[in-house]
Amino acid sequence: MAPHSEKPQKKNKNNDKPKIAKASKKISKPKKEQNDAVVKSKSLALQLEDEVPDFPRGGEFSLKRSSNDHEKFGDEDRTKKVWKTKKKGKNVVGKSDKSDDFESEWGSLSGDGITGKLPRRVNRITLKNIAPGMKLWGVVGEVNNKDLVISLPGGLRGIVNASDALDPIFGKKTEVGESFLSGAFCVGQLVSCIVLRLDDDKKEKGTRKIWLSLRLSLLHKNFNLDVIQEGMVLAAYVKSIEDHGYILHFGLPSFTGFLPKEGLAGEVRIGKHVQGLVKSIDKVRKVVYMSSGSDTLSKSVTKDLKGMSIDLLVPGMMVNARVKSILENGVMLSFLTYFTGTVDLFHLQNTYSAANWTDKYVESQKIIARILFIDPSSRAVGLTLNPHLVQNRAPPSHVKIGDIYDNSKVVRVDKGSGLLLEVPSIPESTPAFVSISDIAEGEIKKLEKKYKEGNHVRVRILGLRHLEGLATGVLKASALEEAVFTHSDVKPGMVVKAKILSVDSFGAIVQIPGGVKALCPLRHMSELEIAKPGKKFQVGAELVFRVLGFKSKRVTVTHKKTLVKSKLGIISSFADVTDGLITHGWITKIEDHGCFVRFYNGVQGFAPRSELGLEPGADPGAVYNVGQVVKCRVISSIPASRRINLSFIIKPTRVSEDDVVTLGSIVSGIVDRVTSNAVVVSINSSGFSRGTISMEHLADHHGQATFLKTVLKPGFNFDQLLVLDFRGNNIILSAKSSLIKYAQQIPADIIQMHPNSVVHGYICNIIETGCFVRFLGQLTGFSPRNKAADDQKTNILEAYYIGQSVRCNVSNISSETGRVTVSLKQTSCSSADASFIQDYFLMDEKIAKLQYTSPSASDSKWDENFNIGTVAKGRVEDVKDVGIVVCFEKYNDVFGFITNYQLGGTVVEKGSVVEAFVLDVARAERLVDLTLKPEFINRSGERSSITHTKKKKRQREALNDLVLHQTVNAVVEIVKESYLVVSIPENNYTIGYAPSSDYNTQGFPRKQFVTGQSVVATVMALPSPETSGRLLLLLNEVNGTSSSKRTKKKSSYQVGSLVEAEITEIKTFELKLKFGFGLHGRVHITEVHDANVMENPFSGYKIGQTVKARIVAKPNEADSKRNTSGWELSVRPELITGSSDIGDNISEKLDFKTGQQVAGYVYKVESEWVWLAVSRNVRAHLHIFDSSTEPNELRDFQNRYHVGKPISGHVLSINLEKKLLRLVLRPFSAIPVRTIEPQINVVNKDLTAYIHKGDILGGRISKKLLGVGGLLVQIGPYTFGKVHFTELTDKWVPDPLSGYDEGQFVKCVVLEVSDTVRGTVHVDLSLRSSNVIPLQGSADVHSNAHAKDKRVEKIEDLHPDMVVKGYVKVVSPKGCFVLLSRKIEARVLLSNLSDQYVTDLEKEFPVGKLVIGRVVSVEPLSNRVEVTLKTSTVSSTSKSEISDMGKFQVGDVISGRIKRVESFGLFVAIDNTNTVGLCHISELSDNHIENIEAKYGAGEKVNAIILKVDEERHRISLGMKNSYLRGETVVQTPLEEGSIEPIADGMKSTSSTNMIVECETDQFPILSQAEERAYIPPLDVALDDFDQYDVNNTNINSKELKNEEGALLEKLKRREKKKAKEEREKQIRDAEERLLEEDVPRTADEFEKLVRSSPNSSFNWIKYMDFMISLADVEKARSIAERALRTINIREENEKLNIWKAYFNLENKYGNPREEAVMKVFQRALQYNDPKKVHIALLGMYERTEQHSLADELLNKMTKKFKHSCKVWLRRVQSLLLQKQDAVQPVVNRALLSLPRRKHIKFISQTAILEFKTGVPDRGRSLFEGILREYPKRTDLWSVYLDQEIHLKDEDLIRALFERAISLSLPPKKMKFLFKKYLDYEKSQGDEDRIEAVKRKAMEYVESTMA
Repeated sequence: MAPHSEKPQKKNKNNDKPKIAKASKKISKPKKEQNDAVVKSKSLALQLEDEVPDFPRGGEFSLKRSSNDHEKFGDEDRTKKVWKTKKKGKNVVGKSDKSDDFESEWGSLSGDGITGKLPRRVNRITLKNIAPGMKLWGVVGEVNNKDLVISLPGGLRGIVNASDALDPIFGKKTEVGESFLSGAFCVGQLVSCIVLRLDDDKKEKGTRKIWLSLRLSLLHKNFNLDVIQEGMVLAAYVKSIEDHGYILHFGLPSFTGFLPKEGLAGEVRIGKHVQGLVKSIDKVRKVVYMSSGSDTLSKSVTKDLKGMSIDLLVPGMMVNARVKSILENGVMLSFLTYFTGTVDLFHLQNTYSAANWTDKYVESQKIIARILFIDPSSRAVGLTLNPHLVQNRAPPSHVKIGDIYDNSKVVRVDKGSGLLLEVPSIPESTPAFVSISDIAEGEIKKLEKKYKEGNHVRVRILGLRHLEGLATGVLKASALEEAVFTHSDVKPGMVVKAKILSVDSFGAIVQIPGGVKALCPLRHMSELEIAKPGKKFQVGAELVFRVLGFKSKRVTVTHKKTLVKSKLGIISSFADVTDGLITHGWITKIEDHGCFVRFYNGVQGFAPRSELGLEPGADPGAVYNVGQVVKCRVISSIPASRRINLSFIIKPTRVSEDDVVTLGSIVSGIVDRVTSNAVVVSINSSGFSRGTISMEHLADHHGQATFLKTVLKPGFNFDQLLVLDFRGNNIILSAKSSLIKYAQQIPADIIQMHPNSVVHGYICNIIETGCFVRFLGQLTGFSPRNKAADDQKTNILEAYYIGQSVRCNVSNISSETGRVTVSLKQTSCSSADASFIQDYFLMDEKIAKLQYTSPSASDSKWDENFNIGTVAKGRVEDVKDVGIVVCFEKYNDVFGFITNYQLGGTVVEKGSVVEAFVLDVARAERLVDLTLKPEFINRSGERSSITHTKKKKRQREALNDLVLHQTVNAVVEIVKESYLVVSIPENNYTIGYAPSSDYNTQGFPRKQFVTGQSVVATVMALPSPETSGRLLLLLNEVNGTSSSKRTKKKSSYQVGSLVEAEITEIKTFELKLKFGFGLHGRVHITEVHDANVMENPFSGYKIGQTVKARIVAKPNEADSKRNTSGWELSVRPELITGSSDIGDNISEKLDFKTGQQVAGYVYKVESEWVWLAVSRNVRAHLHIFDSSTEPNELRDFQNRYHVGKPISGHVLSINLEKKLLRLVLRPFSAIPVRTIEPQINVVNKDLTAYIHKGDILGGRISKKLLGVGGLLVQIGPYTFGKVHFTELTDKWVPDPLSGYDEGQFVKCVVLEVSDTVRGTVHVDLSLRSSNVIPLQGSADVHSNAHAKDKRVEKIEDLHPDMVVKGYVKVVSPKGCFVLLSRKIEARVLLSNLSDQYVTDLEKEFPVGKLVIGRVVSVEPLSNRVEVTLKTSTVSSTSKSEISDMGKFQVGDVISGRIKRVESFGLFVAIDNTNTVGLCHISELSDNHIENIEAKYGAGEKVNAIILKVDEERHRISLGMKNSYLRGETVVQTPLEEGSIEPIADGMKSTSSTNMIVECETDQFPILSQAEERAYIPPLDVALDDFDQYDVNNTNINSKELKNEEGALLEKLKRREKKKAKEEREKQIRDAEERLLEEDVPRTADEFEKLVRSSPNSSFNWIKYMDFMISLADVEKARSIAERALRTINIREENEKLNIWKAYFNLENKYGNPREEAVMKVFQRALQYNDPKKVHIALLGMYERTEQHSLADELLNKMTKKFKHSCKVWLRRVQSLLLQKQDAVQPVVNRALLSLPRRKHIKFISQTAILEFKTGVPDRGRSLFEGILREYPKRTDLWSVYLDQEIHLKDEDLIRALFERAISLSLPPKKMKFLFKKYLDYEKSQGDEDRIEAVKRKAMEYVESTMA
C-alpha cells in the first residue's frame, strides 16, 4: 500500500538510501569477498559445539543479492546458493535497474490508510523490513531437539526456541524437549507466530536470525470473551485430558475451552497445539466450547465485528474480501469493512499465473482469502489466495533439493527478476522460480528476449519455500554438473576437494564444491598432532579431503595423508565387515587390554592386547598414540551385537607342525626379566620367543611364590614350565608343581572331562556367587558358592585368591551350553598323597639356593651340618619369654630356637653351651628348630661316638617299622605356619612332618594345634631326596579316611566295659574323657546321677581327674562323618556297681507314658519353647503357656530358664520318630496310654487330657475381635480360646477391651470345653478376677461386693422387672440386641430404647455400649428375653390408670385423635390415656371407603366406640360407623395427676414387622407405637440376629383375627403403589418429632436459625455447607462459605481458617477445572489468614486426597517462602519418606542452610525420628550421632535416641547406646535420669543379672562422684 503522503515517503527514502547503497556497494565489489568469507567463518565458528557441530546448509539468512531480486522475489530458502560467474578475475552479479524510489517502496511496508494515492506494488515481508511484533503465518519445517524451524512468507525461515513454543502454564507436567516438541508439533503443520527479535551480525552485514514465538498469550493478547463469537477459529493448547474431552488453554487466564474427544484424531498429548471452531460460549463459567474437523475449519469465515481492531487479527484467519485495485505485482483487497491487504504474485489463486494474470481479477470481485502476515506498527496486512492455504492445508512438496528436471516449462517471464517454471514432478507438477542471477553464468541484459513463455529448460532444484509450495531453481551449467550438491550426495570414503572457510581450535570448516560445508577435526588435520593448525590450513586454500561420515546434516572429513591416499577397502557399516579384510583405521582409545579403532561412519572395532604385536610386558600407550592411523586385519565380527575383533598383526607367523607348542606341553625357559606382576622368560622352542609367568604361577604356595619373585634374577633356568595358553605371539606359562606333575590329566577341551573325576586347576576369577577354575587354554569351570566350601558360611572372597592351585571334582558337564560345574569342597577334593607338603619343602630348597647365589650369602652348605635327627652344639644368646635363641660358632647368620615346650624342664642361662636335638631346618630363613627334651637327647646319646655313616644306618633301622599308608599316633612338637612337626613315640620318637592345610584350604581358617597334642596321621612318604630327607605324613582329620596295610590291633572295648578315663574338658552338658589308647568319649549330663535331676551335676568333677565309667554306646558311623565320633560313657553309680553284661548297646527306648513325671536339663531357650535333655537321645520341650499361669512370669519366660537348669514336668505327648516329649509343668488326669504319631496337631487331639472346666491357664492375647467379639487368647502352641465380651472384667465398665492389647499375657479360667461340628475343640475362657482368683474365706463378702456385677448364666435366673446390665451387640432399624452374659442375649425393641426420640440409632447406641435396663419378659422355652432401656417409672402414674384394661368396656364411646393413617385402618390415641386403639377400615363407615388417606389425616379429632377389649394382649378394637355412634354418648377418661401424654411413634415403618408389640406392663409406661401395631398382620421379617425366635408365638390366635388378616393382606398388595404418600407423611411426622426432641437441623430454614444464633461457629457453617452438598446444590454451598467468611468476626482467625479448609475441600471435589478453582480460593485465603497456616491447610488437603504431585509442588514453594520454618521442612521430609523417595539428604542439607541455628536441634531430631518410623533407621542413627557429637550433654536427645532404638528392639544396639550414655560426664541429676531409664529397660527385659549390673554401675558412679 502507498504511504499516506509523499513527505513521509521521501523521508523514508532518504533514511534508507545510505543503507541500501552500502549494501549494494558491498555486493558489487569483489575485492571484499575474501574478507566476507573470513567474517562468516568466524560467525560459523561460534555455532560449533565440540568436534561435530551442526552445519545448516547455506549458513544464515543473507542479503548478498542484488536489490531487484528482493524487489521481485524476496528472500528464498536459507539453503539458497548464490551462483557467481568470474569475469576478468571479478565476481559479476545482476545489477539493479530500479530507482531509489522503488527501493524505498519494497524496503518498507505501507499502511492501510484510506487517503492518499494507492501504492503501485504489494506489501512483502523481507529480511530488510521484518520487525519484532509482526504476526506471521508459517509452516513447521523441522522439529529439532531444542527448537522448531518455521518456513515463513517470502522464503524466510525463523527459529522457535522450545521455551517459546508454548506458554509456561503446565509446570512440571511437561518437560520441554525433543520428546515434547515432537509430540506437540509435526512437520507441515500450519502455525501462527510472532517475531520476538532479530539478531544482526555486526561482523557480516546482511546476516540475520529471526527468533519467533508461538505463545498464544502474545497472539491472543487483546482477546476476551466479548470479542469471541460462534464460528470463529481459535488456536489453543491441550491443557489436560479428561474422560470425554480435552481442556484447552488459549494463553489467557480469563477463559478456558473444552473440545470433545471425537474432535481430534491421532495421539493427543498435553501441550499439543490444536485449532478449533467456537461452537458456544458459556460466559458465566468462562468456558468456550469448541469443535474440530478439517472440513469445518477450512470453511469457517471470520464474521465482521463492530469496532474490530488490527490487534484482533490473527494470521491464518479466513476472511471474505473484495478486489480493490490491481497492482504491478499483485492485488489489493479490502476485508472486514475496515481493513485492506495485498496479495503478491506467488499467492494468487493460480500458482502458475501467466503474464495475463491481471485479466482474472476485476474491482469489487468477491474472493475468500486468509491473512498471511500483520504488521501492527505500519498496519500493513498480507493476504494469500493460494488454494491449499485457503483450505487450511500446507501446499504439498513433490521435489527434493538437487533434483534435475529436463523438460521444465517457462510459465512467466518477470522482466529483470527471473522465470516462473512448471517443473514436471510426480505425482503433480510443481511451480519453481529461477532468479535472474541463477539463469546463466554471465549477465543477462534482456531476459524476455532469451526466454519465452512455453519454452522448455533444464533446471536443478536449489531450495524450497514450503509455505507457498514453491521451489527455487538454477539453470547454470556449473550447478547442473556439480557432483555434491546436497548433504545426501555425500558418501563415506568419498575423496573431495574443499575450500577452507575458517580455522579454529577445534578444527577447520571447509566447503565442498556445491556449497556443502564440513568439519575437519583437529586430529584429522594431519598425521601427527599439530600445534598451530592455522599455519598449515590457510583460509581460502583448496585441499584434498576424504569424507569420514555423515549424520544429521553433519559432515566430517579427514586430511590424514594415509587415509586420503589409502587404496584399501573401507568399512562404513557393520555389513561391510568380512573376516580377513585388511583396511585402514585410526586409534581412538588405548587401554591396557587393547586398542579401540574407528572406521568410517562411526563404525568401531577392538584389537586385544595379544593382537597388537607388542613385546611381552610392553605398554600399548608407549607404542601407539590416539589418532594414529593403523593398518589392521579383521579377525571376526558380530554385526548383530556391533562387534569387530581386529589384529594389528597382518601376517601371523607360521611354524612347522613339528615345532608347534601345544597346550599342556612342557617347555623350559630362562628368565629374561622380572616385571612388577610377571616374569618374562625366553623359551627354548621354535615359533615362540617369549613367555610370561604371572607371580601367582611361580609356586603352589602363595607365600613362596611372592618370596621366589623377589629372589629371581635374569638368567635363572626353569627346567619345567607348563604351557597354559597362547595370546598372540606370547605364551602363558606356569611353574606350579601341581600343574606340571599332573599335566597329562589336565583337560584342554570339554570332551576330555568326565563327571566325578578330580583334576588340578587354578582359580582365574572370584565373584560373590562362586569361583571360576581355569584348566588349559580358555576351558573354565564354575564352582557355585554352595560347592566352593563345606561350610556354607565361608566367605569365598577371603577363602580363595586368584591364581590359587586347587583340586576340583567335576560335578556336571553341559555339552549344549559348554558349561562345567565343579566342586571345591575339601571332603571330595582332598589330596591323596603328600605332594602338597613335598612341593613346599622342595621349593624352600630352591629359594634357599637362589639366596646362596647372592654375594651376601656366607656358606651355601651350612644345612649339611644340621641334619634332622642329629645333635647340634650351640651357645645360648638370649632367653625370651617364648623360648631360647641359640647361636652357632661357625655360622654367624644361622640361629637356633628352642621353645619353652621343648626345654623339657631344663633350666638354661644366657651364655651357657647346650647340645640340642635338631627337629626342623628352615633353609630359606636360616633357622634351626631344636629340642632339649630327654626322650630325644637320650635317643641320640648312645650314638654320639658313632660315625656319620653308621648314624644314617641306625636311622634307617629306626624307620624299618614304618611302612607307607600306616596309621600312627603322633604328638605335635612344633606348629609352623604351613605344617606341623610331630614325633611318633611308638617308633622311637621318629620326627615327621604333616601339612596343616591343603591345596583348596590355603586361605581357610587353620585348625588350631597346640604343642603336646595327640594326633592320628598316615605315613605318605618315607625320607628320600625327593622329600628333602623328611618323613611326610597326612593328618587323618585333614586327609579323611586312610587305609593301612598293617592295621592296628582291634580294640577290645565293648558296650558294658568298665574303663578308667581321664576328664579332659568340662562342658555345660557333658564331660569329655579320654581312655585306652587314644580313645575319646563323653558322659552326658543325664548319666551322672541315678536320682532326679539336680543343680550343676558336674560340680564335683575337675579337669585331669580320673574316674571309672561304663561304656554305654559305641561311636556312631553317621556321626563319624560329621567329625563328632566318640564313645558314650556313664558314671551313674548303679551302672558302675552293676554287672557288665548289659548287651552290645544300651539302647534307650521311649517307654514313657502320658502323665508320667520326667526331668531334664535345659539346653536351649527360645522365645516360646524351652528345650530339655531328658537323656542322651531323648529330648523334651516345654511351651511358654505350659510353664506358668502368672502373666509376669510369662513375660519373663526366657529369663526364668537358663541353660543347665533342671526342670521336672509331666509328659503330654510323645513323638517316636523325633524322640521328643511334650511336657507340661502342672499335673493332669491320666489318659489311656497310646503311641502318638508324629504330627503337628497332636496337642489338639489330647486337649481334653489336660484342659478341663475350671482350670486356670496362662495365655497371650492373639487378636481383639471386632465389635463385641471379645478376645482370642492363645493357650497352647496351636490352641486358642475365646473370651466373651462379658467375661473381660468383673465390673460392668463402658469399654472392657480398653485394658487389653494384642500380645499381652493374661491369666484366664476355662469356662467350657466343647467339640465343634468340624472336629475342632472350642474353649471358652474368662478373664474375670472373681473366676480366676476365687476367695475362700470371704465368700459372703465377695458375693455381696459383686452382687450387682454378677453375670446371669441361666435364663431361669431372670424374671420380669429385674434390673440387668449388658452390652449392645447389634443395632437394626427395629431395635437392638444386648449381651447380658456369655449365653444370654436380650432384645430391645425400638420403642423401648429410650424415653426420648432417637434420631440416629447407631450413634446413640453404638455396638459395645454399656446399657442398663429392666426385664420386660422372659420365655425360657424359646430362650427369649425382652428388655426395656426406658428410665421413666410409674411412680407418678397409677398402674390401674395405665395398664388396667378393665375400665374400658365394650360399647363405651371414647374421644381421641388420629395418631396414624394406614392402608388398613386408623390408630386412635384415646384422650387422657396413653392407650392407642385400632379402628379397622371396615369399621370406619357404613359405606365403602376408596381412599382412606384422602378422608382422614393425622391429628384429627374423632369419636369411636369400643368394639372389643383384649385384656390379655392389651388390645382395643374401635368402630367409627355412624350406626354405632347414633344416640351414644362419649365416655370421657379423666386426666389425673401424673398421667403421661402419648408419645410420638418412633418406628420408621409399621407395615414391615412381624411382631405384634404388646403394651408395657408393670411400672414402665409404653410408647403409643405399641398400640398402633395392635392389628398389623404378621410378615416374615425378623430383627437382626434374632432369626431363631419363633415369631408365630406372638401372632393373634383368634379366628376373627385370622379372617381379618387374610383380607388385610389382599388389600395391602393392592395399595403398595401408595408408598410415596406414606413417605411424605413419614417426613412430616419425623420433622415434628425432631422439633419435639430438639434434634439437629434437617432443612435450610433450621440451619438458618442455627447460624444466626451462633454466627462465629465454623462448625455450624460447615454443617450447613455439607447439608447443601447432600442436596447436590454446590453453588449454594459456595455461597454459604462466602457468607461465613463475611459473617465470622475478624478476630476469630481459627474459625475463618476452618471455613477456608472446607472451601478447599469443596473446590477440590466440585471445582471445574479443579486445580484452578482451588488455587483461586487459596490465593484469596492468603489475604485474610496467616500464609503459613493457609499453606499447611492446603498441603493437608492434597495429602489426604493423595495428590502427591501437587503436594510436592506446593512443598517446593513453601520451602522457599517459609525457609525459616522448621515445620515446613519437616513436612517436606515426611512427604519424601512416605513416598519412598531417596532424595532426603539433599533436603536436609538445604534445610540446615536455611533454618536458624537455634532450630537445628529440633529439625535434626525430628527428621531422625521420621527416619526411624517411616524411612531408613541407619540414616536416623547418623543424624542422632551427628547432633550428639555436637551436643553430647543433651539428655533429652539421648532419651529420644534411646526410645527410637528401643522401638526397633535390637538389644545389642540398645545396650551399647546405654553404655555410651552412662559413660558421659554429666551432672548427677542427668546421670540419674539415664541410669533410671537404663534400669527400666532391663527390668522390661527381665534379665536379673543385667538388672544387677546396671545397679552396680550406678553405685560405682555414685561412689566415684562422692570421692
